[in-house]
Parts: sequence; structure tokens; C-alpha cells
Amino acid sequence: MRKLTYFVASTIDGYIATPDGSVDFFPVGGDHGPAITAQYPETLPTKIRESLGIDSPGESFDTVLMGRKTHDFGVRTGTSSPYSHLRQFVVSTTLPGDPDRDVELISSDPLGRVRGLKQEQGSGIWLCGGGELAQALLPEIDQIFLKLYPIVLGHGRPLFGAGPRLPEPALFRVLTGRVFEDGVAFVKYSRIR
Repeated sequence: MRKLTYFVASTIDGYIATPDGSVDFFPVGGDHGPAITAQYPETLPTKIRESLGIDSPGESFDTVLMGRKTHDFGVRTGTSSPYSHLRQFVVSTTLPGDPDRDVELISSDPLGRVRGLKQEQGSGIWLCGGGELAQALLPEIDQIFLKLYPIVLGHGRPLFGAGPRLPEPALFRVLTGRVFEDGVAFVKYSRIR
């Protein structure tokens, strides 16, 4: 069965973006970027991959899930198909239809749709954001790959949005962890079921 991986950047106080969705506070550069990109080239937007001359498909993910706000971030940068090298889904109850011919809309029952995707053939499914969608899909999240930046933002969009109270904590164990010279920690967690 394929795994759903929440692969995301966060501050040490648990925010993935400012209240208006900006991620400009995450520093660009340092030694973490090239190392993580080399291992997960498919997690870069298609336009950035092309500008860097990256054409390797990557081995970890062939499908990406985005919430409406995460997809809108790509639209603001000039594309309605930010990850055209992957099979793309946007989860939204407010979009009237598929936002692009290469992007499929999931307008209801995202948990059921993810369960179906996990049964299909292929490599992993990447949940790239946002926090509200991560909260909704928490029962199906198998792994969390966390780029933890040494920043305290103080407010913003949380790593997991508000949702129904969990009947019990969702437990994860550390698979691997690495702290880069630039201070970014990259920690991989696996769900304990």
C-alpha cells in the first residue's frame, strides 16, 4: 500500500506560513536545500525544477495533494499547475471545478479519496499543505517529513489546523534526523499504528 507523507517546512513554534499565507520568512540558501532537493527532487515546483535543470522524476512521490490555500499560492506565482511532473489533486469545497486540466479537484470526502489513492499502484503520496488539510487527513498520514527552521514566528498558519478533538493522540516515531550547518533540522517520522 502507498504511504501518505506530510512533507512540510515549519517554524519551531509550529507555523507553516504567516496568517496571509506568506512563506517568505523561511530563509533561502544554506546547506539543507541542496541536500533535501537531491533526495526529493519531485518536491520542487515544476518551474523551479526546469530553471535548475532537474529532470529526474524522483523515487518517493508520484502524487501530490494540496489544500485550496496552498494551491492558491501557486496561482499567485503564475501557475495553476505547480507540480505538473506529478499527479496533482486540490482539496476544496469552494472551487467550482478542476483548476487546471492537469489538476483534479477533490470536493468531498478527502479521506475516502486518499484511502483509494493509497490502494493504487505507484510510489508515495505527498501532502504538501496546508495545515487544515493535514488535520483532516491525519487518520491517513503515515509519515511526516519535517523541515524544522530555527525561527519563532509567534502566529500564523499552524502545522495542523483546528479540527475535531482526537479520540487519542496520534503517535509517531523518529525514523531519521539530521541537523544541517544552517540550523535547519530535517526529521522523518513514521506513524505508530
